[in-house]
Amino acid sequence: MPPYGGLSAGLIFGKVGKHRFHLGINDLRPGCGAGAPTRKGWRLANRSARAANGWLRAVATQLLIVAIALGVAEIVLRVIDLRYLRTYRVGADRVYNYDAELGWFPVPNSDVTFTGIRTIKVRHNSLGLRDIEHDTAPKPTIAFVGDSFVWGYDAEQNERFTELLRARMPEHRIVNAGVTAYGTDQEYLTLRRLWDRIKPNVVVLMVCVDNDRKDNTVNTRNDGPYKPYYVMSQSGGEFKGMPVPWSRHLYFADNWLARNSWVVRVAVSAYVLLVNPPITVPDPTERLIGLMRQFVEAREAKFLVGLQLREPQLEAFLTAQKIPYTSFDGAEHERGDGDHWTPNGHQLVAERLFKLFSETGIETPPPPH
Repeated sequence: MPPYGGLSAGLIFGKVGKHRFHLGINDLRPGCGAGAPTRKGWRLANRSARAANGWLRAVATQLLIVAIALGVAEIVLRVIDLRYLRTYRVGADRVYNYDAELGWFPVPNSDVTFTGIRTIKVRHNSLGLRDIEHDTAPKPTIAFVGDSFVWGYDAEQNERFTELLRARMPEHRIVNAGVTAYGTDQEYLTLRRLWDRIKPNVVVLMVCVDNDRKDNTVNTRNDGPYKPYYVMSQSGGEFKGMPVPWSRHLYFADNWLARNSWVVRVAVSAYVLLVNPPITVPDPTERLIGLMRQFVEAREAKFLVGLQLREPQLEAFLTAQKIPYTSFDGAEHERGDGDHWTPNGHQLVAERLFKLFSETGIETPPPPH
């Protein structure tokens, strides 16, 4: 678009015929009686052009100021390196994909290195589970659902309690369906999704006492990815937040400007928070455990619970509902980044679970020597 001054001149001269235009030029010559009105018109045109040039200079100055301010802000943000604005956590983009129902889910058939406190190898099977590829041989199947304690954060695959139980219970199929950072709500939805693929005879819900209650009351995880959430009502309740909104990190990865500009990331973050603000709901943990139990037992399978730590409120609920459970107090764990079980901790967990299976008739204890 031409500048305003040029546009005005075009409108003025566009109304003047060719002959009359040359006549106007001639009228500017000294001694021509009709020259006065024409000189006045030229003065008005010149004044308009000067005003337009001044307007353009003002706009250019403001744009320059804005550009300099944005450049300085970009430099400052890069130097500060705010964690909130980083594109991803190292390794996380290779392990998980966005999932419209669950929020995130492991990449099927991925094979990567992941670093928490320890650096470990991570291999997901065709179902997206950090597990072996299971055959279809007719075996009783025990499925474990849970978060990073089940997935095996800071543990190699062969160090986890599921692998230890698999070696000890070869007549059973042991399925590890844990996913890092999941709450009980996501674990329930994951079990529903996988049921027809794994057809378990026993389901063990592994509860992270440290943070599952908190995770079950919000629609985001640590101010990062969004997740579904469960809203209780007098008639029962319902899952909300699906399809799960995109987090700022997804926009950072998908948009070229956001990938390369920290200032744009600030704008994107503000937009995401405005459109999808954080939501908190009353704690539905017991209700979710009850839903999972109903789902499992309706399919003629057994339902058990493992507690990361003892928790009186939850234990009272499990006892009242006659849900068999055990706890893993005393299991050795790392210090920091979630306090996940060490290989020795996984051994204790496997021992407690094997005892629970024996007590509930899932595994027949060996006869005494």
